[in-house]
Amino acid sequence: MVTQVASRSGYLTAFRVVATLNTLSVLVQAVTAGQLMSGVSTGLHGTGAFAVHALGLAQLVVAVLLWRPGRDAGWPALVSLAALLLGFVQSAMGGSGVLSVHVPLGMSLFGLSVWLLVWAWRR
Repeated sequence: MVTQVASRSGYLTAFRVVATLNTLSVLVQAVTAGQLMSGVSTGLHGTGAFAVHALGLAQLVVAVLLWRPGRDAGWPALVSLAALLLGFVQSAMGGSGVLSVHVPLGMSLFGLSVWLLVWAWRR
C-alpha cells in the first residue's frame, strides 16, 4: 500500500521514472555488448556504463527519499544500493577483461533492475 506521504510527495512517481530509465540503460548495455561480439566499436558500450552508474545513483537517492520522508518500504533502497555496487564491480570486471564474471554480473544487474521496475509500477 502506498502511503499518503509517498503518493502526495511525488517520490513514487520519481522512483518510477528513474527505475524505468535505469532499466532501459542496463538493457541498452546488453544490446551494445551483443554488438561487441560482432565486432562493432566499444565506444557506445563504455559510454553506456556511465549512464548505468549515474542512473543507479539517482535511483538510490530517490529510493531513500521514498523510504525515509516518504514513509514507504525500505527494501528498494537496499536493493538499489546493491545494484549500484554490483554495477561498479561489473564495470571493473569488464574493464579488466574478465568476461566470465562481467557477463553474469550484468545479467544479475538486469534482474535487479527489472525487479525494482516491476515493484514500482505495480504499486
